[in-house]
Amino acid sequence: MEFTKIQGAGNDFIIINNMKQQLPIEKLPLIAKKICTRKVSIGADGFMAIDFPEGQDADFKMRFYNSDGSLGEMCGNGARCIARYAYLNKIAGKKMTFETPAGIVVAEIEDGRLVRVKLNKPEVVKVNSDVEIDGVRYDCAYIELGNPGIPHAVVKYPGLKDIEVSKILDLGRKIRYYKDFPKGANVNFFEMVDDATAIVKTYERGVEDFTLACGTGSGSTAAALLLKGYVNTNKIKIVVPGGELFIEMKINNNSIDELFLIGDTNIIAIGQVIDEDLVM
Repeated sequence: MEFTKIQGAGNDFIIINNMKQQLPIEKLPLIAKKICTRKVSIGADGFMAIDFPEGQDADFKMRFYNSDGSLGEMCGNGARCIARYAYLNKIAGKKMTFETPAGIVVAEIEDGRLVRVKLNKPEVVKVNSDVEIDGVRYDCAYIELGNPGIPHAVVKYPGLKDIEVSKILDLGRKIRYYKDFPKGANVNFFEMVDDATAIVKTYERGVEDFTLACGTGSGSTAAALLLKGYVNTNKIKIVVPGGELFIEMKINNNSIDELFLIGDTNIIAIGQVIDEDLVM
């Protein structure tokens, strides 16, 4: 199985062209779980397959699987990486659209490794959705991007810059399964650096741990910061453990009409999976 591994802000993904390889869709979750497992295989945060689009208005279909093999609605950094892959492999031009379970995504190769993706806009927004964990109340917003939506909790956490994620791992897990979040939630802890910059550390469902970056989490955090009045600019820098991402927003009648994720991509490896334990 031919693959390419690409990372964006520390989020790493294994990508295949399933229009060419034509692996059975029902086997993709097992393949994802196997090859995303670090130490025993290539290892990655997620696995993506490019497939034929179902409609006429898209260049391809993006199938995204978390490292545990579960199907994801969409992944912002994954979308940036798959857009770069599609452009380099002549599947799409510099400007492209592709299908995801969360809706149509528009992407653009801006300059070399820099990729801009239009994220699904917030469809569910609860700016005041505080959570109480072990007797402590946390300032929280709940946002779902797209429909069906990708659920994100955005949690204020002073001192986040200097804290090890191991110290908040249990808290992240408890908020991820919080009773008020029917789908569970990705948990984005944030701390403001200045009026246009925030530090964000994200506990991702499906990965069930902190990752070096989360694109939709960064977009949801920026949206929450703007709607809650923490920032008053439509372009925000999000500093994640894996690097920097930029979020641009277009506002209409006090709601976010458009949400863009911009950041670097890096091709790590191109090769073949020859795992003897993996039955395709």
